[in-house]
Amino acid sequence: MDSTSATELWDRVVGTQPDPSQWLVAITGLIALATVVYRTTWRLSRNAITIAHEGGHGIIALLSGRRLDGIRLHSDTSGLTLSRGKPTGLGMILTAAAGYTAPSLLGLGGAWLLAAGHITALLWGATALLIAMLVMIRNAYGVLSVVVTGAIFLLISWLTEPEVQAAFAYGVVWFLLLGGVRPPFELQRKRQYGHAGDSDPDQLARLTHVPAAMWMFFFHTVTLCSLVGGGRWLLAL
Repeated sequence: MDSTSATELWDRVVGTQPDPSQWLVAITGLIALATVVYRTTWRLSRNAITIAHEGGHGIIALLSGRRLDGIRLHSDTSGLTLSRGKPTGLGMILTAAAGYTAPSLLGLGGAWLLAAGHITALLWGATALLIAMLVMIRNAYGVLSVVVTGAIFLLISWLTEPEVQAAFAYGVVWFLLLGGVRPPFELQRKRQYGHAGDSDPDQLARLTHVPAAMWMFFFHTVTLCSLVGGGRWLLAL
C-alpha cells in the first residue's frame, strides 16, 4: 500500500459520514428492541452480549495490571475470563465490576461516535477489538463466535454501501444499549432462586464487603443510564 492509499484509508476511517435519516435510526432501534425482548431471538443474539461482557473483564484486567490467562465463550451464552494477579485490591474489584457494565458502556461510547458522524471508525474499531480478543480465546466455540462476529463487521465495513453501514452500526449500538439492560435482571432473578451463588456481584461483595444487592443496584444504574444517555445521542434529542 503506497502512502497515498494509506492516507486515503486513514481519512476514511477517521472522517465523518452523513447522518442517517431519523426513520432509519428509529427502525434499527425497534429491531434491536424486538431482538432483546423476544426469547428466541434473544437466545440467539445474546452471545454478542457475552462477548462484550467477557471482553470487558479482559480489558480491565489488562489495564489494571493483571495477567490475562484466557477467555472462554460457551454455547449456552455463558463465559469465563481468567486472570492472574493479586486476589484482592482495586484491580480485582474493577475487573469483576466490568462484565455487566461493559456492553452498555460500549454502547454508550458507540452512540457518542455515531452522534459525531464516525460510522466507519465505529465499525473498524469494533473489528480491531474483536481481533485483539481473538488472541485470548481458549476454546473452539469461542474462536468461532469471535471470528464470525468479526467477519460480519469486516464485510459490512468493506463491501456495503454507506446506507447499509449506517443501518448496521446503529443496530449494533442499539442492541448493546438495550441488550446490556437485560442480563442484570436475569441475574437478579437467578439469585432470587439461589442459582447464581458465585456471580460477579457475589464476588464483589466478598472483595469489598459491600452487599451484593448494592452491586446489583450499581449494574442496573449503569445499564439504564447508558440506555437513556445513548438513546438521546442516537435520536439527537
